[in-house]
Amino acid sequence: MLEARGIAIAQGGRILARGIDLDLRAGECLGLAGPSGSGKTTLGRALAGLHPLAAGTLRLPARQGPGHPVQYLHQDAAAAMNPRWTVARILAEAGPPQPALARALGVEPDPGRHPHTLSGGQRQRLQILRGLLARPRILIADEITASLDPASQAAIWRVLGDLCRDRGIAILAISHDAALLDRIAHRRMRMPRPLEVQT
Repeated sequence: MLEARGIAIAQGGRILARGIDLDLRAGECLGLAGPSGSGKTTLGRALAGLHPLAAGTLRLPARQGPGHPVQYLHQDAAAAMNPRWTVARILAEAGPPQPALARALGVEPDPGRHPHTLSGGQRQRLQILRGLLARPRILIADEITASLDPASQAAIWRVLGDLCRDRGIAILAISHDAALLDRIAHRRMRMPRPLEVQT
């Protein structure tokens, strides 16, 4: 579904990693671990087309709708949403409503509210729902539950795991939490160079 060959990533003129080969298959959750500053977020953004590649080739799946086939979910949900937009507009811009998915994720804020009036956990759930409403084929999930309590974290990953299985969505789960990746990932890889794929 996603195929990266010979990828190099850089930030501020400094090469963070090179020679990355990565395959992400439909219905799979691939965990990406590594210390802070090793380039996990930069790699995730590059795979989503939000950061230029320093080298290499990237093949993505074809679009199946109006949205991009890859959705990048930020650790900081507030940075991913227009603060002037209401919850209703944020979700309407993403795609047709999916009430059952919203309930499963625990997204039930007043549609007239703005992101800054929500708690951090509510904003993160809203961002995840927005990304899924676009019906992506791949999710790049960058520390998306790091700020949530264990029960909320488990509930969200349960929903995402179901979507992996039922819709064939592929997920790259970026996290420093090895225990979380042990629970949710089918395979794991680790920064820094070279990336080591663990099965």
